[in-house]
Amino acid sequence: MMDERESQQGFDLGRGDSDDGGVEEDKQQQDVPGMGVQVIKAMAESVAIPGVSDDALKEIGDDITYRLRIIAQNAQKFMNHGKRTRLTCSDLDHALKVQGHEPLYGFHAREHVPFRYASGGGRDIHHLHFLEDKELDLNELVNSQLPKIPAAPSIRAHWLAIDGVQPAIPENPPPQSKDQLISDSVDPASSLKSTDSKTNKLGAVLGQTKMKTVETVNLKQLASHELSVEQQLYFKEITEACVGSDESRRAEALQSLAMDPGLHQMLPRLATFIAEGVRVNVVQHNLAILIYLMRMVKSLLENQSLILEKYLHELIPAVATCIVSRQLCTRPDHDNHWALRDFASRMMAAICKNFHTSTNNIQTRVTKIFSDALKCEKNPLVAYYGAIAGLQELGPEVIKVFILPNIKILAEKIDAALDPNNTGASSVEKNAAQNIRNLLVKSVSPVLRSMRNPPDNIEHYKTEFGSLGAPLHGGVEKARKQSGNKPSGGSGSGRSSYSQHGPLSAPRAPQPQKVFMRVIPEAQQVRVDPPVQAPVALPPPPQVVTSPLVRTVVLNADGSMPSNQSSSRRSHHY
Repeated sequence: MMDERESQQGFDLGRGDSDDGGVEEDKQQQDVPGMGVQVIKAMAESVAIPGVSDDALKEIGDDITYRLRIIAQNAQKFMNHGKRTRLTCSDLDHALKVQGHEPLYGFHAREHVPFRYASGGGRDIHHLHFLEDKELDLNELVNSQLPKIPAAPSIRAHWLAIDGVQPAIPENPPPQSKDQLISDSVDPASSLKSTDSKTNKLGAVLGQTKMKTVETVNLKQLASHELSVEQQLYFKEITEACVGSDESRRAEALQSLAMDPGLHQMLPRLATFIAEGVRVNVVQHNLAILIYLMRMVKSLLENQSLILEKYLHELIPAVATCIVSRQLCTRPDHDNHWALRDFASRMMAAICKNFHTSTNNIQTRVTKIFSDALKCEKNPLVAYYGAIAGLQELGPEVIKVFILPNIKILAEKIDAALDPNNTGASSVEKNAAQNIRNLLVKSVSPVLRSMRNPPDNIEHYKTEFGSLGAPLHGGVEKARKQSGNKPSGGSGSGRSSYSQHGPLSAPRAPQPQKVFMRVIPEAQQVRVDPPVQAPVALPPPPQVVTSPLVRTVVLNADGSMPSNQSSSRRSHHY
């Protein structure tokens, strides 16, 4: 390392390979700028280190000179890459970072910093420069007037536009006249004819305010997206009917929302109406209006001609509010707000199923909302019920990951709410605890049945799920019995012996069917088949079939029935 450094120093300082020109070498060393012996000695004396030998001072000076030159060369490279001719403090900071050193802080100046030259005071010191520090008078500094305290930063919101109309407030730019807007849209080059440098920047730069050739381009007018009078009347009637008291009008309005293909322009206003309606009525605990608004969401989801992706940011928070809100009605112990939470959970599952993509991750974000509500210790039991209802609608995999690990914690909360000695628990909490238990048994039992193999030990369930172990064990056994009593049916039919109205009855004998014949003369033999029916799983037919399905009839040439076949039905061939 020292050899390389010495060779570099020799190259920079212009030293020769021969020892012939000793006087010339000393003269060259004096002309090349660097850290001389006297400078290093003055620095050592300033920090109370006297008596350093000249050889040591020379080695230290050479090493410092080498390192400073490396830093200066690297800083010059940064200056050249920056297409600049003046070296800045940032270039030196970058050069220090390249060498692995911490940059210097506080040495930033936009302009040139003057250095003063010092003769050395009789010493043999060459090229000594320093910065002149200005002396400050402390009395003047103390007695001077304090500067004005700057205003604290603040943010104030204002409306840029309301329903497409810009309000006339100082924060917004002054509105332009309609004629000016029309002229700018029809003739975009009209601004280049202006003498104002703000509007005609190209002319101000080029020094001309008039174009030689102007090409007029007719542009299409921008759509205002305002509703017509008929659409405004329709929107008013639809919204009033959906949240009104007339059930027949509400049914017609919901059917119109679900079937009408011309709701594209009103869709953003309908989404805003639903979002604002939920926000207001949740605060007022108006359960009926919330139910009507969720029915509007259901109708919009059923309309196949609408594209709801652009308005999910308003619909999803409204639906999620109806699921996990703390209170949805004025009398939560009597009103059936559980039905609203279940209905809104099904709507949220439909939204996730229809609009989830790898880009928006709707189902992932909705699942996080419900899981956060389920893990929050400050939420009441009604919010836990909504979170569980929303999660169980998203499928069995969501139940396995987010509900099963929290069942034991939920069991403890349910036991605390249903404890007779707990006088602080309200009737709302008790109803919520009972509904949570029923919901967990209903939704988790099929998942446990598919995860675990029989036999089911009730003690294991109690150990793993606490007080909910016994109800879950019963639900799993009930699910196993129901699945075990469903046979696979006949071969290839796949039909079950149970229907919606109970077990199917025994197969009945085939009824006589109407036979259609086409009579062909010339005594030809005619074969007539009955209508084709869907295959039904039936027991093997008996040996003797009492109902004719296929009959062969032999006719005379004139179309009459032979005497041996018309006398008795027993002579017919079946």
